[in-house]
Amino acid sequence: MNGFPIRMDIKFWEAITTIFVVLLLTAFCQVMQLSLMIPILLLFGGIQLFFLKKANFRRFLHLGLLLTLLSFAAIYMGQDQSNLFFLYLPVASVAMLTILLFNDIELAFIMALVSSVLVSLILKADLTILLVFLTGSLTGIYTVRDARNRGTLLRAGVFIGFMNAVCLVLIHPEWNFVFTQAFMKNYLQPVFLNGLISAFIVAATLKIFESWFGAMTNFSLLELSDFNHPLLKRMILEAPGTYHHSLVVSNLSEAAADTIGANSLLTRVGSYYHDIGKMVKPEYFTENQMVGGNKHDKIEPSISRLVIVNHVKEGIELAKKYKLNPAIIDFIPQHHGTGLMYYFYQKALEEAQEESNVKEENYRYPGPKPQSRETAIVLLADSVEGATRSLDEPNPQRIEEVVRRIINNKFIDGQLDECNLTLKEIELIAVTFTRALSAMYHGRIKYPEKKNGSELRNRKSAEENSHSSAQDQEGPQVDS
Repeated sequence: MNGFPIRMDIKFWEAITTIFVVLLLTAFCQVMQLSLMIPILLLFGGIQLFFLKKANFRRFLHLGLLLTLLSFAAIYMGQDQSNLFFLYLPVASVAMLTILLFNDIELAFIMALVSSVLVSLILKADLTILLVFLTGSLTGIYTVRDARNRGTLLRAGVFIGFMNAVCLVLIHPEWNFVFTQAFMKNYLQPVFLNGLISAFIVAATLKIFESWFGAMTNFSLLELSDFNHPLLKRMILEAPGTYHHSLVVSNLSEAAADTIGANSLLTRVGSYYHDIGKMVKPEYFTENQMVGGNKHDKIEPSISRLVIVNHVKEGIELAKKYKLNPAIIDFIPQHHGTGLMYYFYQKALEEAQEESNVKEENYRYPGPKPQSRETAIVLLADSVEGATRSLDEPNPQRIEEVVRRIINNKFIDGQLDECNLTLKEIELIAVTFTRALSAMYHGRIKYPEKKNGSELRNRKSAEENSHSSAQDQEGPQVDS
């Protein structure tokens, strides 16, 4: 109940801010002699995003900045419409930047529609220009979605230019005019180059907007997946067991994310960094204990608990020191959730004189629980990988039993309550883990040892001698 007035205050100030922005836009349009439909268009666009839960106040600012830059470019390039210079206006770049920065196709579609209508209102253009810009924007969205290399942006520019030209021809199919040099020079050439210009602007400004918005694109994820990254190089040298564990978890997580349609690249990269906190005290974690036994055997369970819990805090501090994106940092605490450190909890119960002195909540990770499908997948993969690695005979049946038991325990413990995984997706994850781990730990044929020449000759002569002696003992064969 204490939070209710606070939420009311937040909504009140958001409403006041919205009204102020609309009035400010109205005044600006009046001064610049622009259509007063522009504030209404942006207001309803914002309402649509609000009800679709596609944007918060901060994202409204980010999207507003993109539209503002486009609006000023339209005002500048539309001052003299007699030379058709406005046809070079890179409207599609707004939709392309939206899909790359926010990875939300519905949000990108709304931005494509709003930006096309907005520019048409500023230019006082007809329906033809609106449809050309909208077609190019939609083409850009579907072409650069899930882009992982710069070449995709160049291809997108070509496709946008081509679709712009096709749209223009289909709207005005006067073939006598279409094939004239004037039409090609004044119309087809600008709208085709428009696509290339849009792609160039996206390539040139994407890194800037990533930094300003704190967004994470596939390009920055690929940079983080490079094993020459300082954190990963440190892990290889300081905690090689944890490094290998992270690689296995990343392979399992990426396969599971692909299966259910989650962001597989984000999942893989998050897996690389989810245990970087173990580099501070690597010798206290099983995968790094090469010699000298388990250090936890010599200390109290409560001390072991502190060491294990602290690797989460230390991982977050390391991630912030190396300026990792918050989307990657989320994997560090969320891949444990509020799970119980069962081994140390049981050890504490065994050593305690009274069980009431040992509280279960003291042996749980601080959380939070996974907030996304990607972090939930890594939580499951991390637990499954550690459990199957300890199996004496990891055959497919035993691996499947372990995988399903661990996933069921995490589900019952409530670790998946705050992510949007469905039961069907959890089943697909279990099947994927089982298949991948069974392939990883498959049995191998034991080949006979290689013998040298003298050993083979000795063995052959011994077999011949034993065969002849056996015949001597049996005596001659007599025909009946």
